[in-house]
Amino acid sequence: MRKSDKQLDNRLRGALMEVCELALESVPGFRWLTHLADYRRFPDSLRIVCVFDSDDALTQAREAREDDYLCQLLQAKLAAAAIKPAALRRQVHFDSEEACQREHRGNWKRRLSQ
Repeated sequence: MRKSDKQLDNRLRGALMEVCELALESVPGFRWLTHLADYRRFPDSLRIVCVFDSDDALTQAREAREDDYLCQLLQAKLAAAAIKPAALRRQVHFDSEEACQREHRGNWKRRLSQ
C-alpha cells in the first residue's frame, strides 16, 4: 500500500468509526460495519457493509428508513474526511448476522468476498 493509500485508508477508517459509534447509539439492531476497497480504483471500488443482528432488525430498520439515515450519515462523515464517492447509495449494503450464519455458517470473510 502506498503512503497516500494508507493516509486515505486512515481517513476512511476514522469516518466509518464515527458512523459506527453514532449508529450503535441510535439505530436499533445495528451491530457493526466494515468496508472493502481497491485503492487503485478508489472511490469507485469502495463498498461499505452495515450489519444488523437479525433479519427482522434489518427489515424494521428499512421500514423505519434507518437505511437512508445511515447513508446520509456516511455521506456527511465521508465528506468531512474529504472522501466523495460518486454513488454512495449503491456502494452501501445492508446485511445481518443471522443471514451470514444461515448462508455462510458465520464466515464473514467468505461472505464479503462474494
